Amino acid sequence: MELNKHRYCVIMCGGIGSRFWPYSRTRLPKQFIDFLGTGRTLLQMSFDRIRNLIPSENIIIMTNERYADLVREQLPEVHDSQILFEPVRRNTAPCIAWAACHIAARDPEASMIVTPADHVITREAEFELSIMTGFDFVERNNALLTLGIEPTRPETGYGYIQIGDEVEGSISKVKTFTEKPDLELAKVFIDSGEFFWNSGIFIWTAKTIREAIAKYVPDIAAVFDDATSETYLDPKAETEFISAAYPSCISISIDYSVMEKADNVYVETVTFGWSDLGTWGALYDLSPKNNDANVTQNCNVLAYNSRGNIFAVRGEKLIVVDGLEDYIVADADGILLICPKSHEQEIKRMVTDVKVKFGDRFE
Repeated sequence: MELNKHRYCVIMCGGIGSRFWPYSRTRLPKQFIDFLGTGRTLLQMSFDRIRNLIPSENIIIMTNERYADLVREQLPEVHDSQILFEPVRRNTAPCIAWAACHIAARDPEASMIVTPADHVITREAEFELSIMTGFDFVERNNALLTLGIEPTRPETGYGYIQIGDEVEGSISKVKTFTEKPDLELAKVFIDSGEFFWNSGIFIWTAKTIREAIAKYVPDIAAVFDDATSETYLDPKAETEFISAAYPSCISISIDYSVMEKADNVYVETVTFGWSDLGTWGALYDLSPKNNDANVTQNCNVLAYNSRGNIFAVRGEKLIVVDGLEDYIVADADGILLICPKSHEQEIKRMVTDVKVKFGDRFE
């Protein structure tokens, strides 16, 4: 099948993944780790998945400057001109604004999918069909499209999308967005049948997202509009411009800044076996379990009277436990984490506390 040369992909892989601490650390975030034992890291799996839909030369990798060598090592087929390095972290709105300007300068007719690098997709044929459906829709309509995942449980760690009127097929108008509800509200959402998990995967044309950013976050749009199209086509000029201009952007997500405000937002509801591999609990759900529902990640474990745990310990250390239920036990590079799975959303706060008390040593 000949791929549409006007379609692009932006893979965002600049995050730290602190909820996967201590395995995911500032020097080696989760997207560069082979968590599933497939021989491919999460970034490599994301690239492999999208190259069936997008010409390889149209895949853009956005990451932090400190991860330049990791990206080049893991994706040697990607040319340096396809890697955009953020000088500082500013969340997804500035990241997407830059990517849209960069792509539009190269191809004014471009449409683009934006996806994080840390997602797991288990049914790739369905994924491909959903993405092609999404591209077809945004190329015919002035639309900002997000993918909504049919929920399988009342998850409190995800954002939710409430669907409105159906537009065509699996695509509906978005009624509301809700960020990370408590358990009781999440149960209400599931029971209603109107709410889907917010995947953080977006499809739109470069023109449509640039217009939306200009309307709803003009300060960010102004930063990138200060450059000419020629600037974005010259790697040296673009690097110099971004290094000077990017830090002035406010740090805000595309969800808060645009998607929750715009009136042309749509959701495509999908069922392609998705997981935001953002937490130990998500890895537990995806991993094979023994007869006691315990998960061991390539480590030696003797567990007595213990159920529902995940053990992830590097090296030859033996873990022996008795009477442990629904816990995370993770040991990496001088850090041992023992935490109830039900408290995994607190790990991000723990990392902050560790940094305050011990500095950058364990970050």
